[in-house]
Amino acid sequence: MFKRPTKRQLLVRRIITYTVMILAVVVIVAGTILFILGYRVDSDKGRLEQGALVQFDSKPNGADVAIDGKSINSNTPSKQTVVAGKHQFVVNKSGYETWSKTLNVKAGTLEWLDYLLLVPKNLQTESVANYASVYGEKASPDYKWLMVQEKADTPLFQLVDLRSQQVKSTTITLPTTLYSDATTEGVTHTFTMESWDQDGRYVIVKHTFNDKSEYIVVDTQDVATSINVSTLLSISLSELKFSGTSGSTLYGLTDGTIRKLDLSNATISRGLVSNVKNFNLFDTTVVTYTGTDPNNAAHQVAGIYREGDESSHVLRTINDLTTPLTIAATQYHSDDYVAISEGLKVTVLKGRYPASTDTTSASLKSYAELKVSSNVDTTQFSVDGDHLVVQSGLNFVSYEVEYMRETDSTIATTETTPHTLQWLDDAYLWAVYDGHLSIREFDGTNTHVIMTMEPGFDATLSQNGKYLYGIAKSGNGYQLQRVTMILN
Repeated sequence: MFKRPTKRQLLVRRIITYTVMILAVVVIVAGTILFILGYRVDSDKGRLEQGALVQFDSKPNGADVAIDGKSINSNTPSKQTVVAGKHQFVVNKSGYETWSKTLNVKAGTLEWLDYLLLVPKNLQTESVANYASVYGEKASPDYKWLMVQEKADTPLFQLVDLRSQQVKSTTITLPTTLYSDATTEGVTHTFTMESWDQDGRYVIVKHTFNDKSEYIVVDTQDVATSINVSTLLSISLSELKFSGTSGSTLYGLTDGTIRKLDLSNATISRGLVSNVKNFNLFDTTVVTYTGTDPNNAAHQVAGIYREGDESSHVLRTINDLTTPLTIAATQYHSDDYVAISEGLKVTVLKGRYPASTDTTSASLKSYAELKVSSNVDTTQFSVDGDHLVVQSGLNFVSYEVEYMRETDSTIATTETTPHTLQWLDDAYLWAVYDGHLSIREFDGTNTHVIMTMEPGFDATLSQNGKYLYGIAKSGNGYQLQRVTMILN
């Protein structure tokens, strides 16, 4: 016979039910939070540990990913959580060389392995253009164009369009009205391509004649609008760099002084920084430079100048003129970074660039110190600012800004003269040694020899990454050739 529960029994049941429900909610919420934070049960140790989330991607994608010898049963792009510690990551795709890397990942971090370039096992080289000779060749930073110059004394260039599978060229000839002493007999002329603007339309060409020099901004899409900067502004320049993408705003070095040039208004700024040896631009408005102290010619300085500042900011002073000094700047995740090499020491600073009213550089704090085996040749950040590469001869040190990882690497070659490593994209470097183009990751891993190539010319990917282009000798002349990097 059914007996109606007492009020006390009902109360106890409610308490038990609510307690179970609350505990269940707490367990679910806690489990969700722990899962989001990367905590997993380590089956080997039988305990809960916080891991790291690893993001994978490759070009081409659709590659299999294995961690510590076990496939994650997911193709790139993909992601996987791993416990903190050392792991081996391997990526495979049919027809391509195996990509692998061993990393010590930290708990609670997001590891980006989304930059992988898979290299075909069977590399096929094809010629796409032939030249009797090649004096110079420059690739645009947007991967769309190449400028090829066959003869040094002739202002004639081939503009090569890399945007489609069928490579096409257009001839660009500088009019004689654009450069000095064009029709004067007995004058030896030399034309040298210096650099492209970031949008891949304008090229700076240096014209040398009778121990003089001048700079020309060539509009590759409309050569008639090209400008001789030196004659327009009546200025003697030793260095010229684009600022922005209009082709009309530049920074120039004249008699050791940096000035801003506005070609559209034909104006020159006041002297921005004096006693400068060389300079570079980051993000069109930040100038890094090395030179001597205006108040003490026996001291070297490295500093920055930001557009609109009243004066520059010296970040390093050395009391001798023999120690090699370099400086580079970038921005990553809203933080500013500056790398300064001084002999065998490289200091990475992090924070904010000094404001125009700041009298010190205190807003930039020491973030890391790197040691190199010999004096530094070049210091350069990747385009996105997450990788720093410091080259010393055939050795280089890489530093990952986000993970604070430092790696030492050596270039394997029979040559003794070093060539400067160049960025192929944001994660891969290229160089020509022993007559061949090779690529490697920023930390020296996953090195591949791609094709024969002559040193002194640019290598570049096509815009979609399908082809890798370079200049090589061919019979009695030269050829522009390419290797297919993404198979059909």
